[in-house]
Amino acid sequence: MRPDPESPLRSELYSADQMEQHGRALAGSHALGPGRTRDRLLARLASHEAALIDAGDLLKAAAATGHRIAPAGEWLLDNFYLVEQQIRTAKRHLPRAYSRELPHLLHGPSAGLPRVYDIALEAIAHGDGRFDLESLRRFVAAYQTVAPLRLGELWAIPIMLRLALLENLRRVASRLAAATTERSRAGDWADRMLAMAAQDPKSLILVIADMARSNPPMVSSFVAELARRLQGQSAALALPLTWIEQRLAESGATIEQRVHSETQEQAAEQVSMSNSIGSLRLLGATDWREFVETMSVVERALREDRVYPAMDFATRDRYRHAVERMAKASALSELDVARQAIALAQAGADARSSHVGYYLVDKGVPQLERLAKIHRFPSGSPQARLVLYLGGLALTSGLLTWGLAASAHADGVHGWALLLVVLVSLLATSQLAVAWVNRLAMTLAAPHPLPRLDYSAGIPRHSRTLAVVPAMLGSPREIEDLLEALEVRFLANGDAHLHFGLLTDFTDALEETLPQDAALERLAVEGIEALNRKYGPDRFFLFHRPRRWNPGERLWMGYERKRGKQAELNSLLRGGAKHRFSQVVGETALLREVKYVITLDADTQLPRDAAREMAGALAHPLNRPRHDERTRLVCEGYAILQPRVAVSLPASGRSRYAR
Repeated sequence: MRPDPESPLRSELYSADQMEQHGRALAGSHALGPGRTRDRLLARLASHEAALIDAGDLLKAAAATGHRIAPAGEWLLDNFYLVEQQIRTAKRHLPRAYSRELPHLLHGPSAGLPRVYDIALEAIAHGDGRFDLESLRRFVAAYQTVAPLRLGELWAIPIMLRLALLENLRRVASRLAAATTERSRAGDWADRMLAMAAQDPKSLILVIADMARSNPPMVSSFVAELARRLQGQSAALALPLTWIEQRLAESGATIEQRVHSETQEQAAEQVSMSNSIGSLRLLGATDWREFVETMSVVERALREDRVYPAMDFATRDRYRHAVERMAKASALSELDVARQAIALAQAGADARSSHVGYYLVDKGVPQLERLAKIHRFPSGSPQARLVLYLGGLALTSGLLTWGLAASAHADGVHGWALLLVVLVSLLATSQLAVAWVNRLAMTLAAPHPLPRLDYSAGIPRHSRTLAVVPAMLGSPREIEDLLEALEVRFLANGDAHLHFGLLTDFTDALEETLPQDAALERLAVEGIEALNRKYGPDRFFLFHRPRRWNPGERLWMGYERKRGKQAELNSLLRGGAKHRFSQVVGETALLREVKYVITLDADTQLPRDAAREMAGALAHPLNRPRHDERTRLVCEGYAILQPRVAVSLPASGRSRYAR
C-alpha cells in the first residue's frame, strides 16, 4: 500500500504475473461500505489542478530567472498543455454524483473513495506511472475471481486511471516545486558567497553566519545545489561546505550522500513524470469498449445466448445496461440477473422468446422483473402508456380550461354564455395541452435505436439485399445522372451480397410507345451492363416496365407508378410477375435469394455502410416480423423500416428554413 499520501505513486514494480497475484490479494483486503457516500473525487481533482498550476507557474518563473530545472520539471513544462487537456476531460467525464453510484471502501488509505479508484491507484503505483493494458487486464481479471466488479465500475476504470495519473503528476509536481524552491534558495546563498569571496574574502564569515541563522533545511536539493555551486572554487568557500558537513553529521549523513540521493530522486521523478504523461496519451488511444466486454462477467453470461455475440456493440451495450438497471432495483447482483435472463431465453418457445433480449428490452421484461422481485409501476405496456398519455392531456387541458372558466365566472359570465366559454376554451387549451404533453413525453421517454446484428464485416448471404431507385426514363441526361448516383451509392456501400438496381418506367404518354423510348431504354441497359463490366457481374440490375393504359387518367403510364413498381418488384423477387417487366438486366437467379429491399428516391443518398446497418437491424430476432393470420397484420417486429432522413443541400442554395 501507499503509506505516504504525498509521495509519488511508486510501489514495488510488478510483472504481469505479480499483478495477477496482487489483484487477488487486493480483492480479499477490500471491504465495501454500506449505502452511498458523498462525492470526494471532484474536490480531489480540483486540488490536483490547483497544485499542478501552482507548480507549473513556479517552474516557469524559475526557468525565466535562469535557475536550473530538473529533467522532470522540463517534462512537465513541455507537456503542460496535455495535462490541462486531461484535467478538462476528467471534469467532463466525472459528473457530480457519478462516484456516489460506485461501491466505496470502508477501511484503508482509500476509505470513503470508490473501490475502482483504489484499483486504479494500485495499478499506477505498481507500474511507477506506466499504464500497461495487458497487465491491467490480468490484474482486473484476477481481482474479479474473488470479487466481481459491477458494470459501472468497469466503465469507470478509464476515468479513474486518468484521475490516478493526475494525482501522481500532482505529487511529483509538488516535490519538484519544493525542490526547485530549495535549489533557488541554495543558488541565492551561493551567489552571495561567491560575490563576497571575490570582493572581500574576510567578510565571507558574515554571509555564512546569516545562512546559519536562517536555518536552511538540509534536504538533498538544497545541499546538492549549494555543493555544486561552491565545490572547486576558492579555498575560502570551503568554510560553508564544512559547516554543511557538520550539520549533516548530526543526522549521520554526508554531502556526498545528499548529492547521490538528489541524483536518484531526480532520475526517479523523471521516470514517474514521463511514464505518467505517456500513460495519459495512451489512455485516449485505448479501445475501452473491448476492454469492458472482455472483463465483464455479465458479458460472459450473456454470450451464452446464441444471437448475442453476433450483435453490434451498441445493442450489446444496451442489453448490459438493462441488466445493470434491473440489478440496481433488485436484491440480485448483475450476474444473477443476467443468468436469470439466459435461463428464460433457453426455455423460450420461438426465435423471439428464445433470445435473451426479449427479456431485457422487449415484451419479456415483466417476466424477468418478476423473477428478480422488481416491483414497478406498470407503465411498460402500450395500454398503460396510452392511459398515461390521454390522462395527461385531459388533466392539462382540464386545468387550463377551469382557470379560464373561473376567470370568466368572476367577471360575471353565467349560464349558456359560461358553457360557451368552456367549450371554446377547451378547444384552445387542448392544442396547448397536446404540445406540452408531447414535449414532456419526448423528454422523459428517450428513444432507443433498434437492436441489430453486426454486419460491419459484410452482409451474409442469407441476408442478401437489393437497393433499388424507382425513377422515370425521361431524357438521356436524367439516365446518366441516375447511373452516376447509383455508382456513388455502390462505392459507399460495396458488399458482396448487396446489389443495386434501377426500377424504371417511361413518362406518361397519350400513346403506348414513343419514338424516343427505344433509345432511352437502350441507354439505360448499356449503362447497367457497363457498371457490371466495371465492378463485376451481377452487382447492378435494371427493372423496366412498359406503359399500360389507365382508363381513369386516360393515359399510358407505369402501373400505379412508384407503389406499383415496388409491389411488382417484390412479386418478381418471390418468383412471379416477370411478365410485368419488359426488360430485366442482371442475373435473375440471384433475385430469388434477395431477402431485403432498400428503396431510395433518385435524390436520396445512401451513406457509407448504411445498407449493412439496415440489413442488420431487420435480421435481428426482435425485429423480424410476425404475421397474425387472423388479423392479417404484422403483430410483432417490422416488415418496413423508415430510417431518419436529413436534408443535405449545398450551403449556397440553402434557404433560411433549412439552416
